[in-house]
This record gives sequence, C-alpha cells and structure tokens, in this order.
Amino acid sequence: MAERGDSRWAGRNGAKAAIRDRVSSGLVEAQVNIGPAWDRIPNFVGADLAAKRLSELDQWRRARVIKCNPDPPQIPVRLRALYDGKLLFSPVPYLTKGFPYLRIDPDKLAAKGVDFETAATAQGFMEHGEAIGFEDMPRLDFCVVGCVAVTRLGGRTGKGAGFADLEQGIFRELGLVSPATPIATTVHSSQVVADSEVVMESHDSALHFIATELELIATRTPQPQPEGVDWDKVRPDQFTDIPFLSALRHTIERRKRTT
Repeated sequence: MAERGDSRWAGRNGAKAAIRDRVSSGLVEAQVNIGPAWDRIPNFVGADLAAKRLSELDQWRRARVIKCNPDPPQIPVRLRALYDGKLLFSPVPYLTKGFPYLRIDPDKLAAKGVDFETAATAQGFMEHGEAIGFEDMPRLDFCVVGCVAVTRLGGRTGKGAGFADLEQGIFRELGLVSPATPIATTVHSSQVVADSEVVMESHDSALHFIATELELIATRTPQPQPEGVDWDKVRPDQFTDIPFLSALRHTIERRKRTT
C-alpha cells in the first residue's frame, strides 16, 4: 500500500493541500489507487474506462492536435490519441529540460516501428518524441490536464506545482488556444468533490469536461479563463526549476511591446 508523504508543494495553498490530502487518502483507503497516491497526479483503477469516455466526445473526435499531461493515469488518453491518428504533444515531466514539449506523431512512430503502447508512456515519448519549444507548436484543438481533485463546475487542483495553469497561460499568450478550446481531465469518481472544496483563483484554468470510470461530466463552468500569464503569481522557485521560463517570459513581453 502507498504511504503518505509530505508534498514539496504543500505550503503554497493550504486549502488545496488539504483537499489533495483527503482525496489521496480516499483513493488508498478504497484501494483504487495504482502506485503512490500523494505528491503526484495519482493513477487509478478505471483510467482506461475514463479515457474511453473522453474519446467519445465530439470535441475529441474533431480534434487533430491534442496536448496531454505526461502523468501515468493519462497513459490511456495518450494511447487513444495515437491510435486515433492525432498529433500529440506532451510536456517534459516537471518541465525540467531546456525544452518544454515532445511532439509525438503517430505516422512517424509507425514508420520507425515504435509501438504506440511504448510511445504513450513518459519514458517512451521522451525517447521517441521530437523536442519542441512553445513557439514552434501549432494551435491546439484539445487540452488534457492532470488533476488530483475536481468539481462539477470545473474547479481543479493538480499536485500543487502550478504547472498546468502556467502552461495554459502561456498557450493563451502565444495564441495556441482560444477561450473555446476544451480543457479536460480523467480522474477516478472519488476525486470529484463538492464545488466549495476547490476555490479557483484568477490565474486558474477551469475544466470543460471531466471523464471518470463511471461518467462524463460537462462542467459548463462559469469560471472565466485567464487571458494569459499573471507573471506576478509565478513563484521564484518556478523560474529556478523551469530552465526555459525566464527566456520565454522575455519573448512574450517583447512580442507585446512590438504589437
């Protein structure tokens, strides 16, 4: 059984840390976690069923370019994207490299004889994907993010590092998504909590769809999406831990000054 550990990001938002702890504990108590449940986007029993539900959305079927987080519970999502012939982008885990993304092209994988099951894992796409920067990415049709807790109104919290909201803000700054671009996740049904338990802040991006092993939720979120990155909310340790972030900020701010 997985053991509880203190998250390196626990002190950033006490209320969100508390709900993450409760949800992770619930997964373990119900024995529906796969592997450790704390300090990460937890994997869960039924992740393949949740991915199937997500793939039944019209918005998914129409999408040609999909971005998906690199965590284990979303392996079935990435696998479905590849089998559906979609161009897939996934970030480097924890954004610790000098480049942020891997481009995973199912046609190129097939030509090289790389099976999709391998390429859908973080180790696989790090080996077989093409390193790419934000500025070289195409417009995205569908975005999948990892979550620890979600609400039916589209509230979400990840593991607490702030990667997903920062990423979505950068996408908006660069024109890679629009307000209508779907943001979705797959979670276990026990990770869906009361609306009051996840307080969304101005820089948080809300979910449009939540797929669980039991149902597909269209949130119809009332939460306005941020227009870009609130650089004042980016923490010093994020600039330290994410190698390309400072240079990307300068690029974005230079573009704003010249437009």
